[in-house]
Amino acid sequence: MRILSVCVLACLLWSCGEAEYVPKPKGYNRIDLPLPAYQAIEAKHPYTFEYSKYSHIRPDSSSISKPHWIYIIYPKFKANVQLTYRALKGKKDLRDFIDDSNKLMNKHMIKATSIQDAHIKTPLGKYATVAELEGEVPSQFQFWITDSTQNALRGALYFRTATKNDSLAPIIEYIKQDIIHLLNTTKWSSDK
Repeated sequence: MRILSVCVLACLLWSCGEAEYVPKPKGYNRIDLPLPAYQAIEAKHPYTFEYSKYSHIRPDSSSISKPHWIYIIYPKFKANVQLTYRALKGKKDLRDFIDDSNKLMNKHMIKATSIQDAHIKTPLGKYATVAELEGEVPSQFQFWITDSTQNALRGALYFRTATKNDSLAPIIEYIKQDIIHLLNTTKWSSDK
């Protein structure tokens, strides 16, 4: 018995020494993302595009909504892309649309750690601006597309969850690719 007590005491004294702490790597929830697949929008709007088959379209029913404002809803990810359309009647309308889009994006500067935007021309000849917002912002990706004369479409990605953006990063990237596809397939009804 005495030998057992000495062994236990020796183990306790030995274990009280300085141990090297090794931090564990960050763990993330497993997110199974489906392979991208697209379908054409069926509703009658002054625009057409292809959107994800894993989402659905719902009209915007808010008190400030205007005709042809819609949501692309991703139920599995608790996300939506809000799309607002504006018919343009000249260069002043285009300037106002761009100014309004920039004002809405700049409202996120309070929480954004970074806003990176890029101007692109789509394969169908449309002009678009995309903006990635980093930090704990309500909208992580915003965009607008126009033909510069008659039509303009603005969009923003939102999540209906309190999950932090670093955990949402794979989903944000997935939906961002869907949005790029949407932009690349956008056509106006006035196109010939």
